[in-house]
Amino acid sequence: MPNIMPITDLRKTNEISDLCHKSQEPVFITKNGYGDLVVMSIEAYEKLVRDIQVDAAILEAEKEVREGAELMDAREALVGLRRKQGA
Repeated sequence: MPNIMPITDLRKTNEISDLCHKSQEPVFITKNGYGDLVVMSIEAYEKLVRDIQVDAAILEAEKEVREGAELMDAREALVGLRRKQGA
């Protein structure tokens, strides 16, 4: 269930911070009964950004495959990467 608080509760900074860190979920702040802001822990924000980046990379790869990009065998790709890294 989402955490929703009125904007007047922003004065309770420690309570909001504790809630964000404990739940690892955003807190939605309302103003006059409508959504206005979202507050979240840095950890939750960084995870969200990473997830978005991974999703974007997957979508790009799927687009390339649809457009006829050459596919590689996974083992061959890993061997090539290891050679490039000098491992």
